[in-house]
Amino acid sequence: MRPRVLLVSSEAVPLVKTGGLADVITALALSLEEQGVEATILLPGYPAALRGASGLRKVADLSDLPGGKGELLQGYMPDTGIPVLLLDTPQFNQRSANPYVDHSGNEFDDNAVCFAALAHAAVKICAGQTRFPVPHIVHSNDWHAALIPALLKAKGLHHIGTVLTIHNLAFQGNYSAELAPELGIPSEMVSEDGMEFWGKISFMKAGIRYADRISTVSETYASEILTPRFGNGMDGVLRQRKDALVATPNGVDLQLWNPGSDTLIAKNYNNDDIRGKVVCKRDLQKRFNLPLQPFARIVALGSRMTHQKMADVVLDALPALLEAHPTMQLAVLGCGDHQYEQKFLELAANYPDRVGVRIGYDEDTAHALHAGADILLHASRFEPFGLTPIYSMLYGTIPVCSRVGGMCDTVVDAGLEGAVDRGATGILFDGESVEDVHAAVSRALELSIQPAVWKRMQTDAMMCDFSWKEPVSRYIRMYAEIAQPEAAELFRASLMPAAANATHIIERRSSENRIA
Repeated sequence: MRPRVLLVSSEAVPLVKTGGLADVITALALSLEEQGVEATILLPGYPAALRGASGLRKVADLSDLPGGKGELLQGYMPDTGIPVLLLDTPQFNQRSANPYVDHSGNEFDDNAVCFAALAHAAVKICAGQTRFPVPHIVHSNDWHAALIPALLKAKGLHHIGTVLTIHNLAFQGNYSAELAPELGIPSEMVSEDGMEFWGKISFMKAGIRYADRISTVSETYASEILTPRFGNGMDGVLRQRKDALVATPNGVDLQLWNPGSDTLIAKNYNNDDIRGKVVCKRDLQKRFNLPLQPFARIVALGSRMTHQKMADVVLDALPALLEAHPTMQLAVLGCGDHQYEQKFLELAANYPDRVGVRIGYDEDTAHALHAGADILLHASRFEPFGLTPIYSMLYGTIPVCSRVGGMCDTVVDAGLEGAVDRGATGILFDGESVEDVHAAVSRALELSIQPAVWKRMQTDAMMCDFSWKEPVSRYIRMYAEIAQPEAAELFRASLMPAAANATHIIERRSSENRIA
């Protein structure tokens, strides 16, 4: 018998992705499986997810969910064979592009109902009302799944350990308290001591208030969210539950993000021989219709175009940077607020030989961006973890980042002036002004023409250990702390070397078609 964890999320690669959360969920599930833990991902049944999952079969009819009936389907992630459960409802089935907002960028009116239904489906699994095995731990991720700990407590299912991971506290799922009956929320929980938040009900507060453990994705962010500046109004309730708050940094799937074996880049390379990066630069220039200039310095932006990511400041800073550094080229990949998307396109029109912009996201271009660029600009007003700078470091692309959140824990700062110490892997800057961004990017461009210094920074960045080995061990130890005694022993036993457990996932993958 193996310990069982149900990971509940709104997205997971490759079925649906809008950001780093999707990468994290699938990589965590895979790492847990490799460690001998039976990990299953519960997702909404978006059309793309229903098309992408393999071996789907119905395991339950759920007739009394918020919003109506639904079906629970069991299948597997393509390629990895990770078990996945999809909640198929008419509401989720209408979501084609972004799972949270419509084509105008407005939040779907039925988000509260949809994600409440996901939470109730998880509770039914835990109550043994489906043909799927009852998990020992339910691991909820962000506000979309944060109702689950509260609903489990309301149903008296105290034997199921609960974890809420906060990937981004700015998104909270706050809705009118009048919706509580429709969402299946007990009236006694709609209180200041429960999930009431400034006259509304808050999915995020429900998770913070009722989960056995609350985790965040970096040490620095765990400290920041206890303060009014970064707490988004939740700092008070988080301070009340400080003893339950832990920091568990994310890892990276090094099979997917590895320049030495990446099949999505123009030429493979590694920290011992990075000459392939020249070929990748040429490929990136072609993709973004930039002149094929080998000595150009490509600055990349690959993130959401939002206020959080300081898109307003970056847009104001870029023209002066382009004028001050004639060899600088700019490659932009991302989407977000329409006003920012339009301004990036206008920048490209104003500098057609210097700036390339692609609105949207695809994995091929993302990998090409990290492999071909020299510098990554990743400004942010707050950043719980920051996967994008880690991807860039693994590919020898030096990140220029705001000194906030997880980037403080992962990027070793070279400083804005003076000699660069051994071990530096990027540049961190304080502040949110045009001048702050200009100074940091200019510093990176100046260092990039110092071959010995730059090569050392690239090599040190590529050698950093961002694997899941330590993070997954932390999660398993946390699961053991909150599981029932018999399950706790199973979790502790799974902490043996991964090789001793590898047969579990091999057997699961080889039997995928047979089970389906």
